[in-house]
Amino acid sequence: MTITEQYPSINTFLNYLKFEKRYSLHTIISYETDLAQFFAYLLSQYPNTSINEIKPILIRSWLATLKGEENLSAKSINRKISSLKSFFKYQLKLGAIVQTPMTTIVSPKISKRLPVFVQENHIETLLTHVQFTDDWKGKTEKLVIELLYATGIRLSELINLKETQIDAAYQQIKVVGKGNKERIIPISNQLLQSIKNYIANKPQVENSVANLFITNKGKPLQPRIVYGFVKQYLSLVTTVQKKSPHILRHSFATHLMNNGADLNAVKELLGHSSLAATQVYTHNTIEKLKEVYKKAHPKA
Repeated sequence: MTITEQYPSINTFLNYLKFEKRYSLHTIISYETDLAQFFAYLLSQYPNTSINEIKPILIRSWLATLKGEENLSAKSINRKISSLKSFFKYQLKLGAIVQTPMTTIVSPKISKRLPVFVQENHIETLLTHVQFTDDWKGKTEKLVIELLYATGIRLSELINLKETQIDAAYQQIKVVGKGNKERIIPISNQLLQSIKNYIANKPQVENSVANLFITNKGKPLQPRIVYGFVKQYLSLVTTVQKKSPHILRHSFATHLMNNGADLNAVKELLGHSSLAATQVYTHNTIEKLKEVYKKAHPKA
């Protein structure tokens, strides 16, 4: 008997995430992986245990296995705890259980790492002095990098961005983020003109997708392709270890904070659901203040 046959509530929960919560495929796969792992452990160690018989001690036993035998990081363990919390919360809502076993489960602390970002002058060098090829590929690569840095959108949001989401009249773009939440991001007139020029010069290909960014064959951009050329161009101007599209999102937020932007405004622009996720960017601001203090104060 398979895991989902013994525990059909797993598929019910995943369908709830897909059709009611409208989570992305990537997020649903993460939940499915975590739940399958937990229930596989349950079947191997405590067979014939029903949903309402699962106790906190069984979950702690599994978490101890993850930390010990599999040597998972605190961040990975926290994600699995979060998956189980959501699953049991849904079972409670359905009346399948009378109490969630997750109430006494404590998530391990994660040491906060400051977001890595590219210096403003290095971004300026990239967008002003680095040569992009004059063909469609080069035009796409340049505009992708400009848009990632100017708006702070996620890679998945950029790839799925449609022409119809560009609001030229109000000089803004409408982005569909995690959980299908929409947010508005203003763009400069210069970036708007670049987008208009890009659209006007799109290759005339039959059955071309409606995405803003396409290949010369009219297909949507693939994440690995974007990763590849972003890394290539960032390597020309910076020595930061990670050179991914997400670094441009970090740079967008950090530069806004360093130049006095309101924390709540940055939260809305990034599409964060809580302020805690945005507060990490204040640490870079504090580090910059310390640096200024050391250089400028006579007694520093």
